[in-house]
Amino acid sequence: MRIDPASTATAVLARVGGPANVVSVTHCMTRLRLTLADPAAGDEEALRAVPGVLGVVSGGDMWQIVLGPGVVDEVTAEVRTLLAAGTTDTTDAAAPETAPDRAARAPEDVRRRDAAPVRTALRRVAHVFVPLIPALIGCGILAGLNGLLLNAGLLPALTPALSAIASAFMALIPVFVGYNTAKEFGGTPVLGGAVAAVVVYPGVAKVTAFGVHLAPGQGGVLGALAAAFLATRVEKWCRGRVPGALDVLLTPAVTVLVAGLVTLYGLMYAAGTVAAAIGTAATWLLATTGALAGLLLGGLFLPLVMLGLHQALIPLHATLIEQQGYTALLPLLAMAGAGQVGAALAVYVRLRHDVPLRTTIRSALPAGLLGVGEPLIYGVSLPLGRPFLTACAGGAAGGAFIGFFAMLGTRVGATAIGPSGWALFPLLAGNRGPAMLASVYAGGLLTGYLVGFLATYLTFRPTDTTGTTVTTGTTGTVDTASTTGTTSTIGTTGATSTGTATPAPGT
Repeated sequence: MRIDPASTATAVLARVGGPANVVSVTHCMTRLRLTLADPAAGDEEALRAVPGVLGVVSGGDMWQIVLGPGVVDEVTAEVRTLLAAGTTDTTDAAAPETAPDRAARAPEDVRRRDAAPVRTALRRVAHVFVPLIPALIGCGILAGLNGLLLNAGLLPALTPALSAIASAFMALIPVFVGYNTAKEFGGTPVLGGAVAAVVVYPGVAKVTAFGVHLAPGQGGVLGALAAAFLATRVEKWCRGRVPGALDVLLTPAVTVLVAGLVTLYGLMYAAGTVAAAIGTAATWLLATTGALAGLLLGGLFLPLVMLGLHQALIPLHATLIEQQGYTALLPLLAMAGAGQVGAALAVYVRLRHDVPLRTTIRSALPAGLLGVGEPLIYGVSLPLGRPFLTACAGGAAGGAFIGFFAMLGTRVGATAIGPSGWALFPLLAGNRGPAMLASVYAGGLLTGYLVGFLATYLTFRPTDTTGTTVTTGTTGTVDTASTTGTTSTIGTTGATSTGTATPAPGT
């Protein structure tokens, strides 16, 4: 069912404590991410019941509302419009917070922020790289198309132009990373971009650091991230000490000079060493322990996504793409989605009489096949418990399949991060021809589907759904019975189904 972005945005804001409670708004391909001043003011259960909301992941002050691809862009735009207007047309939004309320809550806010420094750091790094994903996808698809044309000897007059268009962004990606880093950490974005531009400037080849000449691009996105972060610290230091009349002149100059010199004579060399180590480690890992690495990465990725720890992999992917032209880790991780699809299909077959859940699966499967796993995670496997574990088993099997071929010398990679499932085929790259790469990747998907299906079908019983109350928010229909089990909440079909047996393991 097509949702109205404006009404969804209004309902979401009302259930997170009102617009005054929202500190910042970002989004990725499927999730609206709201940073809340007071997470306790939000109503997570009511938020899950909003039509169009597929799930909610809350952790500290960051609430992630799963909306799905395409929809998330429209709803995010409406949320920003409402926040800019300063009001929402709701009656259940939280009342404005008073100064005494803020004072009483301050110690709790400090405790909450200090409790999850790792997750906060990963979230901020994700805010730097996630906005770059659309460009990575677009340029990656064009790079793949250009490669096909070159291999086939077609349109020789067009391929140089396609190569330039596809490669330009990657050549300057450190500048965009620097801009976003400064923006995220409270500096002037253009100063962060200016300092990061040093990393890719051809003239750095004339500079000697640690006894060797620097190379343009040395350190890549890691060097740009560090350089821009340093620039924000220098800028903030200057702002507090430079007289107001001179601030407009001295602060930018000192920021660029100090951060630029440290970048040239320290950060580029150090970041280049780290980047080279990442590339070497990834190549060695796949060549020597590919099957085991694939099994672990494919099997653990779904739990990482749940915890938000998958964000730590974004800089690694970006570094490998910049360094090798593709990331060989993404196809392994994408197998987690294949296991999820197989598990959902098994649940669909098992639960022949559970109409609401089967409706949820039918609506979520197309997105799952294209690599968007949140509807299946929060709408099917996670609330049921055991299918989530068997989905991980399917992902592990698919990852081991691709890793095994990496040990044999066929490395399958992706030229961009973001898409997975069948949507990753146009972005495949590696050290073999397109047909071989597609065959290995397809084999991994089929293995993930099959193992996920069989593991779920053989271990999941229809009675595992009883004792579990599933509440969603689209149609508003309810089917209830007496219940003695646990409760989990999702946001997909708008149906409630309850029973009388013991809850499924893992719920």
